[in-house]
Parts: sequence; C-alpha cells; structure tokens
Amino acid sequence: MVEWLKSDEPIEYLNAVEFMEERIKLISGGIKPELIWLLEHPAIYTAGISADAAEISTNVTIPVFQTGRGGKYTYHGPGQRVIYAMLDLKKRNKCDVRLYIKNLSTWIINSLRHFSIYGEFKSDLIGVWVNTNGKEEKIAAFGIKIRKWITYHGIALNVHPDLSHYNSIIPCGISEYGITSMKKLGIKPSLSAVDEVLQKEFYKVFSKT
Repeated sequence: MVEWLKSDEPIEYLNAVEFMEERIKLISGGIKPELIWLLEHPAIYTAGISADAAEISTNVTIPVFQTGRGGKYTYHGPGQRVIYAMLDLKKRNKCDVRLYIKNLSTWIINSLRHFSIYGEFKSDLIGVWVNTNGKEEKIAAFGIKIRKWITYHGIALNVHPDLSHYNSIIPCGISEYGITSMKKLGIKPSLSAVDEVLQKEFYKVFSKT
C-alpha cells in the first residue's frame, strides 16, 4: 500500500528533507508504508552533489541550499508541483535505478497527456521534455536519492511557476535547452487537478504492492 500526502501550504526545503530522512527509516523498518508526497516549496535554489558554482549567478537573492540528491542546480518555488516519492525498490523486486528513472518519466508523460501536452523521455537527458516548434524544453526535472533501495527526493513538475527564476542558473547543468511550464504551453490547470491525474496514472506504472 502506498500512502499519499498532500501539503496545502508551502513546505520549507530543509524541513522536507528532514521529514524524508525520517520517513525512509520508518519504511525500511516496516513501520510506515511507502509514501508519495505532493507539495510546493518557497522559492529556493538547490544544489545537487554534482553542482558547479560556475552554473549559478553570484547575484542571486533567492536562498541556495546544498542537498545530497543527485544532479546540479535547480529551482523550486510556488506554482511547481514537487513530487517526493519514497518507494521501496527492493520490496518491488526492481532494484534497477535506470528502470526507476524510466518509470518516473513514463508516469509524468502519461499524466501530461491528460492535458494535451506530449512529453518525451530522453535516455541521455534526465527529466521530461517537450518539443515546442522544434525547440526542446524541460517541463519536469528529476533529482533522486536512494538509501537501502528506498527512494526519496523526486520530481519537480512546472505547472505555473515564475520561470524567470531559472535565468540565474544553468538548470541541471544544461545550457543548450530551455525550461517550460504547463502555463507557458497554454494549459492552466490547478495543482489539485494535476494531483488527481498524477495519483490515477501512478498505479498504471508502479504496481500497487
């Protein structure tokens, strides 16, 4: 059984990390079930373990937080649906990180189709991408961490965030591609509408185990 948690108020990034660290211990110990957590963060830049200081402006006014997840710099903020997935890959008999990332991609791609947005998975570029007039732009960023085969951190899906905040970083270290959002593509669903689809599509990709 997978538990779903939705936070209606923005959650400070450090508080979210502390919550996840504790939850994966409880999942590992069989005390708590797996969890999908849907939330927003106040505006913040996070730096993954491979972040390069040259990829962020020296004049940023938004807080920067060094995190232990994979990846480089990314932005979190209002209007972005952050999806933290705490799943036990060992329990699911699928201790395959590449497969897990592909499954996350499929989940988001299938969810976006409900809104007539056609995302793509690229084996050489993590995340979900949208081709807009021949230009590839990222609509969902991934940053994951795994401890004892239990996943945490997860996905940041751009619903209607302020995309100007990406101008101060090279998102995920990729300068040749842009960033987009559902709003930029002309689709303006509420976060609740997105959440409903995400929950429905999750079980088509990940078993109900």
